[in-house]
Amino acid sequence: MAYCNRKTYALRYSDFDFKDELSLTALLALVQESACRSADELGFGYDDLKPLHYGFLVVNTYCKFRRPIRLGETITVETWPLPPRHVIFERHYRVLSGEEEVAALASRWCLVDMNDFSLLLPEKLGETNEKCPYRNEKTVEVPNWKIAKLTEGREVYRMRVNVSHCDHYLHANNTRYLDFFTDCFTMEELSRKRISSFCINYIKQAKEGKEIVLLRQDLDSYTICEACADGDVLTRFRVDFAEDGQ
Repeated sequence: MAYCNRKTYALRYSDFDFKDELSLTALLALVQESACRSADELGFGYDDLKPLHYGFLVVNTYCKFRRPIRLGETITVETWPLPPRHVIFERHYRVLSGEEEVAALASRWCLVDMNDFSLLLPEKLGETNEKCPYRNEKTVEVPNWKIAKLTEGREVYRMRVNVSHCDHYLHANNTRYLDFFTDCFTMEELSRKRISSFCINYIKQAKEGKEIVLLRQDLDSYTICEACADGDVLTRFRVDFAEDGQ
């Protein structure tokens, strides 16, 4: 039987937004919780890699919604790693409500030496990599991992990275950027739009105290946002809206 980590989550009221739909941040946190559980049982989790001064950092995440996940639902996340390609470790996820698939995601990660953030090949995992039950199945085809640069972005707001944003790598946790980008929109416009998919690219890290500028550009049925600091792009986000808006 093909390898799969499967975990059912009871969702909390605080996981939902003003529309009583699961927030993007909560969804990403849950699938990454499953990714961590999977890595733990496969032998390359946080506790396994920490003594080696290695760590996995997420590079991209893509999500395709079948429909919104609503207050009162319980979801199950299934996940597995694909065979690595050079320095890229890809992982796929299926999100279920009962037997119904409500979302499918894919993410790409890099194994890094935490001393100098150099990229490491899968062979650095040794026997763990050799025996890993990698799986070729994909839950979703990613149209394009790369998000186009803003050409006419407008500043929406500025913020500072605070302690509550940071994780054990001492930079803003990747899931929190979805809060930052959601705040580039108003309740009024999100009330009349339905998100069909989103993609997020992580480029550089932001540590405590760093001021971030949030920029936005609207293009037809989608919007691109950037989080920038000191003239550099830290993270880029694309959100696509359903044509029917329902």
